[in-house]
Amino acid sequence: MANTAPPVNQKELFGHPVGLYVLFFTEMWERFSYYGMRAILVLYLVSATTEGNAGLGWTQAEALALYGWYTMLVYVVSIPGGILADKVFGQKKAVLIGGIILVIGHGILAVEEMWAFYSGLGLIISGVGLLKPNISTMVGGLYKEGDIRRDKGFTIFYIGINLGAFVSSLIVGYVGENIGWHYGFGLAGIAMALGLIVYLWGQKYLTNVGNLLSKVERDEGASLGNLFSDLLKSPMQLVVSIILLGVSIWGWLELGFGYGLLFLFLTLVIAMMMMVYKDLTSQVMKDRYVVMLLSFILVIVFWGAFEQAGGLMNIYALDNTNRTLPFTLPLIGNEVPASWFQSLNAMFIIIFGVVIANFWAKRKLKSKEASSIFKMAIGVIIMGFGFVFMVFAALQFESNGSSAMYWLVLAYLFHTIGELCSSPVALSFITKLAPVKYASLMMGVYFAATGLGNKVAGELGAFASEAGDIAIFSGITIFTVTFAAIVLLMLKPLKRLTHGAEDNEREMLEQENYELADAEVN
Repeated sequence: MANTAPPVNQKELFGHPVGLYVLFFTEMWERFSYYGMRAILVLYLVSATTEGNAGLGWTQAEALALYGWYTMLVYVVSIPGGILADKVFGQKKAVLIGGIILVIGHGILAVEEMWAFYSGLGLIISGVGLLKPNISTMVGGLYKEGDIRRDKGFTIFYIGINLGAFVSSLIVGYVGENIGWHYGFGLAGIAMALGLIVYLWGQKYLTNVGNLLSKVERDEGASLGNLFSDLLKSPMQLVVSIILLGVSIWGWLELGFGYGLLFLFLTLVIAMMMMVYKDLTSQVMKDRYVVMLLSFILVIVFWGAFEQAGGLMNIYALDNTNRTLPFTLPLIGNEVPASWFQSLNAMFIIIFGVVIANFWAKRKLKSKEASSIFKMAIGVIIMGFGFVFMVFAALQFESNGSSAMYWLVLAYLFHTIGELCSSPVALSFITKLAPVKYASLMMGVYFAATGLGNKVAGELGAFASEAGDIAIFSGITIFTVTFAAIVLLMLKPLKRLTHGAEDNEREMLEQENYELADAEVN
């Protein structure tokens, strides 16, 4: 007899597929490993080589430059990671392989040798590139098209990310600063191994999501080889690509090997994006694609400012902030470790994540503006205003020789509220607008945009040693708020280009609330 039971991955818990919680805990431990290492990376680089817990003794500019390259590459390689998932592994297997590589990479970082340091970073970059875009795409795949629970599902998933980030900043930060930097790196590897175990255990709840398409479906889907071969037959796109290639060669000669490769990579991505647009078969798909690409600019601006957290603000907490408490705490004494400020963002997300999601849902029910582009722009503005508190902190430091901890707390609070308005919404927005056959690729491009934002953050942080903290922090505020305001002025035409991709969500919200009320009555 045929098995007529529903697939196990369709079982629900608290109104969402059980698979969501499998991915939640997998990502939680992966983010524990990533953010734990991120919390101590710059501090390790700038710490003196002569202390008991010796670092590398790099300058602030050198450390932030490496931080920018590393955090950029972690996300940029999401593009090949998405391509490999679409064409070779499937999303589910790509996440598994990425997790294994991450365990090895974090383990190698525990070795106190420079070859191990650079090898470990390289493996982590590769592992995140396979895991990060594909696990996010799998979350979207758990829900049918138009399912209003999708945004809430991504918010729950996002809380999992930040639960891992919160705990890791405290634990790995303490271990790294007080016991040994390489012990902290090794602890991050143990966390990733736990995430891998959770993912393997939960495969039975993911049977219908993230699988490799059949050969016929893959052949019908996106072909990058065809896209680039068609580029030679497309005069306008070819001319743009040649111009950008010339810029790449200039970057190689004038700015060095690294920037040359970066510009070359961006040239290939832009060429690919132009040819994807040309490959789309309807004007609706093309218009939505344009809006999605414009949203990536918002992503770059947001993360270019926000990622000062792990770089410049991390060093600011170490060098310029009075971290002395009026009382003594177990283990740490009366001085707060600098890396612990990295946990504030994650803590605030855990506290306010559902609150912010519900706020936007209620706005939509009241027929008030709550489109994804609107939320993302508002998020950039709120995050930008968070840097006003860093300006106050820098002014206080100039006057007194140190600044109070509450300025950092307030800055992280505003940054977090801005992030909750922007980042999980952007993830969901892409799954609504991306052409189906380019779904993983577009998620990879999203994370590449995040990576470019990280690179911008590293460059801005390194420039602070010349321009000064006040100039950098105030400049970020002015630019982000102005840029987002311009986006808001363009909101109506941008929404028209989405062709109602989000129009049915209000009706689904009303239906969901009706069903909940009816269940309570019965």
